Amino acid sequence: MIIFRSLRNRKGFTLVELAIVLVIIGIILGAVLKGQEIINNAKMKRAYNQYREIMAAIYTYYDRYGKFPGDDNTAADRWAGTRNGNGNGIIEGGTTGTDAAPGSMFTCTDTTDTETCALWEHLRLANMISGPQTAGSSRLNPADAYGGTIGVASVPVPSAGGLTVNWIGLTSIPTYVAISLDTQNDDGVATTGSIRALNPYVPATPDVPISLFFRL
Repeated sequence: MIIFRSLRNRKGFTLVELAIVLVIIGIILGAVLKGQEIINNAKMKRAYNQYREIMAAIYTYYDRYGKFPGDDNTAADRWAGTRNGNGNGIIEGGTTGTDAAPGSMFTCTDTTDTETCALWEHLRLANMISGPQTAGSSRLNPADAYGGTIGVASVPVPSAGGLTVNWIGLTSIPTYVAISLDTQNDDGVATTGSIRALNPYVPATPDVPISLFFRL
């Protein structure tokens, strides 16, 4: 009898208390989701700004020396030990590869003897981007905002029969970010315009990483 009376005297949560708990949970979830949205937007803006910064550095170099970095056929006269390009206005020696396996324009090493990799060395030696400034050992690609790399080369985009011009490419860009950047700044179509990808966008797989290209 005493046990039953004790159980009856126990109080559970009131509706008001449950409502307060649910409100607090909702506020926490809203803050988490809003914070994630802010982070996503910041990374998206950073990726686009990286393209703009590289483009500005390349054209600043061109304005100063009359040649594109990497393609500059007078660079070795300025910085002993660096590689000269052929001065034809085309940044050569790179390949796009695939989204899963980026090509040589995105995988430079200090010993890669191509214009597309010498480009980074020329920009660093000219103090136009950050990084080591030793001729012959400063050709590594910069990282982009999504953990991929940035590459610059004259390549066809899309890779099969696409437009062959000098492109600035970023790898490991989530599909939904690529679609958003293309829609906001170009025509929203992966295979046309001044912003392109190697393949058509697949909105059904928004997180799949792709390589995004901006016409230089």
